[in-house]
Amino acid sequence: MKRSLTRDDVVRLDKAHVWHPYTPVDVWEKTDPIVVARAEGSSLYDANGTRYIDGNSSWWVAALGHGHPRLLRVLREQAEQLDHCALAGIAHEPSSALAEELVRVTPPGLNRVFYTDNGSTSIEVAVKASLQTWQHLGAPKKTRFIALDGAYHGDTLAASSLGGVEVFRRPFASVHFECIRAPFPDDGAYERAFDAIRDVIVREHDTIAAVVVEPLLQGSAGMRTYDAAYLRALRDVTREHDVLLVVDEVFTGYGRTGAMWACDHAGITPDIMCIGKVFSSIIPMGATLVTDRVYDSFRGASDRALWYGHTFCGNPIGAALAREVLAIYEEEAVVAQARAKAPRITAAFERIRAIPGVARVRSLGMTGAADLEPAWAGRAGTTSGTSYLGQIGWRVYEEARRRGAYLRPLGDTVYVCPPLVISDADLDALLDILEQSVRAALV
Repeated sequence: MKRSLTRDDVVRLDKAHVWHPYTPVDVWEKTDPIVVARAEGSSLYDANGTRYIDGNSSWWVAALGHGHPRLLRVLREQAEQLDHCALAGIAHEPSSALAEELVRVTPPGLNRVFYTDNGSTSIEVAVKASLQTWQHLGAPKKTRFIALDGAYHGDTLAASSLGGVEVFRRPFASVHFECIRAPFPDDGAYERAFDAIRDVIVREHDTIAAVVVEPLLQGSAGMRTYDAAYLRALRDVTREHDVLLVVDEVFTGYGRTGAMWACDHAGITPDIMCIGKVFSSIIPMGATLVTDRVYDSFRGASDRALWYGHTFCGNPIGAALAREVLAIYEEEAVVAQARAKAPRITAAFERIRAIPGVARVRSLGMTGAADLEPAWAGRAGTTSGTSYLGQIGWRVYEEARRRGAYLRPLGDTVYVCPPLVISDADLDALLDILEQSVRAALV
């Protein structure tokens, strides 16, 4: 039997061997980390017994909280029956049934499902499917992509080529493919932003394969929001000029914005939709859904396969979990629950707006964010570079940790993105901790 490690053992081994994501190694080596030993509901528990409210759903995944008993049951039962098999030349019940259920709940017209193993690779599938579609339809010059300023679509190479957060892009810029940047439709700038992207599409549609967007809410750029009217207009202009519209619902899907899909706010169906994160909730899995036009372009020749596939595409355990996630959403009215809680988040950020040093706040569904002034960070004895590299948000993180919440910032932007099923009591406690922590960090 393996011996149980003490908290100090875990930290020692981690510092000796583990390389952490999005974390400067010099900073990590000086950090006393939270050491999560278990999780339940909206709570994470350190090995020393300290409880933390999970303020970002563990990187936006745990919309149903941690340890949902129905998911744990399905995980065990499916593992005992069929733990894994390839999807190449094989069909199995979990993936087949899940595909039908996804087609039923996603925007009408998305009739085909390609499985992959995470959100980033669902974007990779969308990029490759877009390129091959135009080759098959006799438009091989359509090889360019448009994405918004501040976009984040994942960390694999094609996904990061689409990204607009410079700190993520810069190290790999020499090998990224060309991506046309369109201005973000910020508050008060909607018409100008739409005119800019429309002009590019009208002028250069013969060489543009697809426009790729996060619908209504950009996550990693700082939880920036835009109006559904922009997405509707974008759908119209891409359809008019025969450019594919790819919508990245990896973060915004599954009720985060107050509807099952952010696309639902605009009443549109994209040509391609990418999903992940909450999709299977426990293990990595994603999917890319496409219209019949995209799928049917692959008919007619033996070399017209989508030349893509990962070992765990459509794996039985992930598919069974994803089916149960959809069942829980329907039977427990998860989106309606979230919609009822959302006004609490909006009200809390309106209070935070009044704190000196808060530049701007916004909320959408079960997400709220506040930008903190770098000038105030300087007054507080810290320094700030770009917004994402700013340090004032990390002061809020430390204050929140002392008060019992995990609130990882996006540089000088602090935000909440809790499980959709968080109890009212925990949500109120989380929002109170955030407000107290912002005040303390900006003193």
